[in-house]
Amino acid sequence: MGEDNKDKEGPVIRPIEWKNDRLCLLDQTLLPHEKKYVECYTYSDVARAIKDMIVRGAPAIGVSAAYGMVLGAAEYKGDDVEGFLKHVEAVAQVLRNTRPTAVNLFWAIERMLKVAFDNKHRSVGDIKDMLLKEADKMAQEDVETNRRIGYFGQQLLKDGDVVLTHCNAGALATVGYGTALGVIRAAHEAGKNISVYADETRPYLQGARLTAWELMEEGIPVTLITDSMAGYFMKKGVISAVIVGADRIAANGDVANKIGTYTLAVLAKENKVPFYVAAPVSTLDLSLDSGEDIPIEERDEREVTHIGGIRIAPHGVKVANPAFDVTPNEYVTAIITDRGIVYPPYKQNLEKLVNKNSK
Repeated sequence: MGEDNKDKEGPVIRPIEWKNDRLCLLDQTLLPHEKKYVECYTYSDVARAIKDMIVRGAPAIGVSAAYGMVLGAAEYKGDDVEGFLKHVEAVAQVLRNTRPTAVNLFWAIERMLKVAFDNKHRSVGDIKDMLLKEADKMAQEDVETNRRIGYFGQQLLKDGDVVLTHCNAGALATVGYGTALGVIRAAHEAGKNISVYADETRPYLQGARLTAWELMEEGIPVTLITDSMAGYFMKKGVISAVIVGADRIAANGDVANKIGTYTLAVLAKENKVPFYVAAPVSTLDLSLDSGEDIPIEERDEREVTHIGGIRIAPHGVKVANPAFDVTPNEYVTAIITDRGIVYPPYKQNLEKLVNKNSK
């Protein structure tokens, strides 16, 4: 476990840093009370950090897993390339098993494996160096990708808009800048007077603990509400738009995101409020026909029965704790990606977006 990491370059939030051959992760379980970094020296440390939500958010999980692959590769001390590749595949499987819903995790691991196996004619040392370069490249790409999402998305917002967001899809959920909060941040940077209503996001309180803290750090006006208040403020006409992130988007435009997102989407449609999803193209999973095929992570019941370590529910009560839900595509006004804004029909237009940019 690491010591406090003082940011010497201003107020930029950096949840992921590679320093001195180790991965430093801002411990998001301690925010907003304490800003402390966890130092990961092994791939097992990274796997634990992902599983325990020290690092969270689909893009951040993906890049962390990439560096986990680097650490895992470094643990192999031999020169036999075949043995090394078997070791790297075993590392990949441990990292895959941490969290099932966010597709960026699997995308990042497969990208790292491709580098390793495509260069199996090289020495083990060379492949290790190439894996680190690839992870660094992915980290840099993530920030650039988020800025492009922000550029496209802020065009949907006008001066004076009030945006409702859910969970945390900001700099804390990425390498930097953010997806849903990146859109808000870009609008703010463009001089638009944008304010935010942040759902607390039970049971893990990412909105109350993380989004509110992050926006306050950036000087963007934010009002914290409980999850059950969203419909009230939509009906009163306070909310101009809903913007959320995503952990996986199926080929038909169905969106898996933090539990409670589907509820917001239904409320938004009923109250004629546009509902936008902001996510990089790496979050698309065109191998899945619909959201029905997306695996939903079930987390520990203590997240529901306890808050801050204090029990709030009776002993022995039965608990359900799905971490995500799936919003059907008919509730999604548009999907904001790093390659542009996608509108319905999603199956056709998402495929067109991916194919156009892969040629």
